[in-house]
Amino acid sequence: MTRPLSEYNLADWRRLRPLTHGIKTLRYRAVDRVYRRQPARAGDPAALARATGGRQLLTTIAFADPEAIDWQGRLVGHYLPRALHLVADNSPDDTSAAAIAAVARNRGLAYVRLPRNPWRDASRSHGIALNWVWHNIVRPGRPQAFGFLDDDLFPTGPDDPFAPLASQDFYGVVREWGPRWFLWAGYCSFRFDRVADKALDFGQDWFKGLDTGGGNWRVLYRHVDRSRIREAGSLYVPFKDGIAVRDGPLQWCGSWLHEIGAMGRSDLQAEKRGVVAALLAPHLAAAARGRLGTEAEPDRQPQQ
Repeated sequence: MTRPLSEYNLADWRRLRPLTHGIKTLRYRAVDRVYRRQPARAGDPAALARATGGRQLLTTIAFADPEAIDWQGRLVGHYLPRALHLVADNSPDDTSAAAIAAVARNRGLAYVRLPRNPWRDASRSHGIALNWVWHNIVRPGRPQAFGFLDDDLFPTGPDDPFAPLASQDFYGVVREWGPRWFLWAGYCSFRFDRVADKALDFGQDWFKGLDTGGGNWRVLYRHVDRSRIREAGSLYVPFKDGIAVRDGPLQWCGSWLHEIGAMGRSDLQAEKRGVVAALLAPHLAAAARGRLGTEAEPDRQPQQ
């Protein structure tokens, strides 16, 4: 969405930015409307919608990482057993999609493969995938509550993102840009009855500086006093000593560990995945034994 005209300066007007931003906005909305009418490439959205009724629904947007989906599926099932966990597969290639579908089948996770995504940009691709799930599964299914997860976000304790919804309409990690703010699309939850009638848009509102999930600023967040809601904690740390956070970041969202696989030095990605595997190992072992955290080591989350 375009910014208010009062926020465009003289240089913006000379470059016709209000006009070009308006045209691009119309294009993005048109692409979104066409995409969300496309059928799934695998799975039955109507059946999934029926299965969500009155439940807590957690949807992961998967992208070509079956190992992460396997870890996350095991840990979500262990620490949040009441939630229906849906994998909405946004993988661009058939090989990754087949591997993720096999993980979902083996772990008893709900699965749908999304239509072929029209965007190459990661943020736009993620946002339009979220909107497809909202329009084709969440909204018709009418769950009690729903949430979205990045595929490399892993619970390491019974830290329930739905619990805060007892006293507020939504919950998650807040990101901000100037006076505006929004819930990060990789960890957010919502009471369905409080947002069902709103024209939610989980895409970007890039002309206002808001990344994926920021499209809800206009219809949702700007109407809420941020000081009156509980937010999830967020802490960035380097995955090992001796490097800058930007070279190999991990993020702790409460007791949820976010690998942030696309960020940092490419030559450190394999090593970082190994560190994440080591951090998750005791929790995965406890999940395999079916004991809720009793045999997992304490989280190695840095003290804030």
